[in-house]
Amino acid sequence: MQTGGTSGSVRKGVAAAACGVLLLSLSACGGSGGGSGSKGDGGSAGKAGGAEARTVDLKRIPDVGDRLYKQIPANSRQVVAVYGEGKDSADSTVVLYTKHDATWDRTRTWKGHNGKKGWTTDHHEGDKRSPVGVFTLSDAGGVLADPGARLPYTRSASFQAPHYWAKSHWHDFDYVIAIDYNRVKGTSPNDPTRPEGQSKGGSIWLHMDHGSGTSACVSLSESGMNYLLRTLDPDRHPVVVMGDKAELKA
Repeated sequence: MQTGGTSGSVRKGVAAAACGVLLLSLSACGGSGGGSGSKGDGGSAGKAGGAEARTVDLKRIPDVGDRLYKQIPANSRQVVAVYGEGKDSADSTVVLYTKHDATWDRTRTWKGHNGKKGWTTDHHEGDKRSPVGVFTLSDAGGVLADPGARLPYTRSASFQAPHYWAKSHWHDFDYVIAIDYNRVKGTSPNDPTRPEGQSKGGSIWLHMDHGSGTSACVSLSESGMNYLLRTLDPDRHPVVVMGDKAELKA
C-alpha cells in the first residue's frame, strides 16, 4: 500500500514548484462559478451513502460502446465509469467496477458532477466541459493527509482552493485523483506540465464535490473520494471511462 510518507517526500519539490502556478492549474478544475452545496455524501443509485451495490457476472462495463470499451487496457481490473446525464448537463453518476476473473462487479455508486457546460470530445482550456474518453489513473494528492491511498499520494498546502472562491468550493481539493489527460504520469496532480500544450487544457481531476458543476473535472462526495483513494490500486491498472451517456454508448 502506498502511503504519504515516501511518495510525499519525494514529490515535495514538485508540489512546491507547482504552487506558483496553482491558479493556472486549477483554472481547468475548480473555479468559483456558484452553486452552494455541501461536501457531504452524494449518495448512490439505489443505495444511500455510496454503499456497496454489487452486481455479479457482468461480461462488460454496462452502457459503454465498443469505441471506448476497446480502449480499456486488457490488464485493467478497476474501472471508474462516469455516466453524464447529457451532453450539456453538469450532473453525472460515478460507478466503480471491479473485475473478477472474466466478469465485472458493480462495486460502488455515487452521485457526482462534471463540467458546468457538460462534455466534449475536443476539450480546450476554459470551455467548461469535461473531456470524453478513457484515461488512466496514476497519481493522487490533496490538502489533507494521506488516508491510506494505494496510488502515490502528494500532500501539499499548494492544493488549497483560493479563498476568494465561493466558500462552498474551499474543500474541493482536500482529496484529488489525477485523470491522466494532458499530464505527465508519475508526478503530483498539480504538476503544471501539459505535453499537448496549454490550449488543450489540463489539471483534470476526480475531486470532492461542492454541489454543482466544475470547470472540467469530475466531483463526488468526500466519502466517495476516500473510498476510491483507499481502493484504487496501481497493480490493478485503474482507469476512468467518462462522458455523457450518448457518447459512452457510441
